[in-house]
Amino acid sequence: MSGAMSAPRILIVEDEPAIGQLLVYNLEAEGYLVEHEERGDDAQIRLAESTPDLLILDWMLPGVSGIELCRRLRAREETRSLPVIMLTARGEESERVRGLSVGADDYVVKPFSVPELMARVRALLRRARPERIAGRLQHGDLELDRETRRVRRAGRDIHLGPTEFRLLEYLMEKPGRVFSRSQLLDSVWGMAAEIDERTVDVHVGRLRRAITRGREQDPIRTVRGSGYSFDETFGKA
Repeated sequence: MSGAMSAPRILIVEDEPAIGQLLVYNLEAEGYLVEHEERGDDAQIRLAESTPDLLILDWMLPGVSGIELCRRLRAREETRSLPVIMLTARGEESERVRGLSVGADDYVVKPFSVPELMARVRALLRRARPERIAGRLQHGDLELDRETRRVRRAGRDIHLGPTEFRLLEYLMEKPGRVFSRSQLLDSVWGMAAEIDERTVDVHVGRLRRAITRGREQDPIRTVRGSGYSFDETFGKA
């Protein structure tokens, strides 16, 4: 058996197909192992068979409601500490309190920002399974710290805007993998973003200028006709 750590498993329970597909696509792009159920009762059966690392649970579900399923999970020893993010269209404070009172760890109101939800997934996994999600990404002399939101190269601080930080983080997570501009738009800006694909080029340009000085190697590769990649050979020469 290999010593490599397997990717965290996430179960999505969401009966709206478009939202379910959106979540599956973005979570798989982040490298998670993703399963999807549309009914609360089906999800309960699956959860009795095996426990994922995190559950994304819709409030209103056919079969068994999300709120009832969460209550049942908290009553079982095996799922008492399972991290749960609840999705709901209800934004009222009383509903939010009710969701948290049955044991949800976090609460996201629809329509939600994909990058924000991804950040909450990472934060919750890091709290629940700190060994599963690296708080720091490092390749060669380039280091990104997710906790402090700082980037350093060759000992100097690099100041990035929030979008450039997220773009660098996303590319550094999967060295060598080529992402199209539309994939980067979906994952860094969110699918709802009304942004032209050329905006990606502008932000990549800003990121390159910020992290590369003089004769330093540029860690970001442009793959003609395809998109961008973090150079997997960076720092290994």
